[in-house]
Amino acid sequence: MRIALTADPEIPVPPRHYGGIERIIDMLARGLKERGHEVTLFAHPDSRSAGRLAPWPGRSSLSACDTARNAATLAREAARRSFDLIHSFSRIAYMLPILPLGLPKLMTYQRSISRRSVVLGHRMSRGSLEFSAVSRFMMEGVKDVGSWRLVYNGVPLERFEFEPSVPPDAPLVFLGRLEEVKGPHVAIEVARRAGAPLIIAGNVEEPHKAWFARFVAPHIDQRRVRYVGPVDDQQKNALLKSARALLMPILWDEPFGIVMAEAMACGAPVIAFRRGAAPEIVEHAVTGYVVDDVEGMTAAVGRLSAIDRKSARRRVETMFSDAAVVFAYEAAYAEMAAGRIGRERAGAA
Repeated sequence: MRIALTADPEIPVPPRHYGGIERIIDMLARGLKERGHEVTLFAHPDSRSAGRLAPWPGRSSLSACDTARNAATLAREAARRSFDLIHSFSRIAYMLPILPLGLPKLMTYQRSISRRSVVLGHRMSRGSLEFSAVSRFMMEGVKDVGSWRLVYNGVPLERFEFEPSVPPDAPLVFLGRLEEVKGPHVAIEVARRAGAPLIIAGNVEEPHKAWFARFVAPHIDQRRVRYVGPVDDQQKNALLKSARALLMPILWDEPFGIVMAEAMACGAPVIAFRRGAAPEIVEHAVTGYVVDDVEGMTAAVGRLSAIDRKSARRRVETMFSDAAVVFAYEAAYAEMAAGRIGRERAGAA
């Protein structure tokens, strides 16, 4: 099939450091190319993923001018390339000029979903636009509109080495953007109460530097609490496979949380707050623990010896691997293409 993938214009595919959605798009593009599909990627000009790159002229998702320029680019390329399907991981607004066309279109949501956008997209597309989300949690409130598919996010397994065991004094790990809703300050409190060393990794974006300086930095002594900054894929692999567990004390309803799949791929159990999609990703008392508060997370640290790290790896292999993700999307494409043929035949009759 001739497939177009669209990414947000701000970050290259794949990203240099942080960029969860961009990693999924890169993984999907490479998997589709390996399976013989022709892939065109609409993304940041510095992207280096598989397939042909169609760089976005506009670099901001928040700019009306850039949105119009990117929508025109997608419409022009769709007319020129005769795609069999367009799979959007970016803004639905980029598809406005082509929504009424019979061309199959899949809109994948990895962030909070606007019911208004879903309703408008469904009406304007006359059924040619379908939707998917990366967790059941995300679909609540919109699943009654149009056609929805559940396709979890995943990780490229070959990049993550499985470690079957770690020493009892191995560190706990927090990995993610260092801002309040991600809970690094909560991870510090849990590690303190549990008497366990903690390694913090991640980037501090400009709007959150003052918060980081007040609530996280004072606790970093590079002994009990170490901060190692942003990490690349190689450093992330080394960090997670040596972790006693990944702490995920999220203070918001995270739509998926790719880092949880990355940790389990290395065998590291995940201890997560019961927010967002965490209960779908972590199998409680099998691949980690899903808890409600700091006390529950601290107690779970003391029960980590009951978790078989092989179970964590198996869950990723089955549900959250690159192969599972590409297979699920490829199956969706085939069904959507068959549906288009059926509609065209019915129209001709």
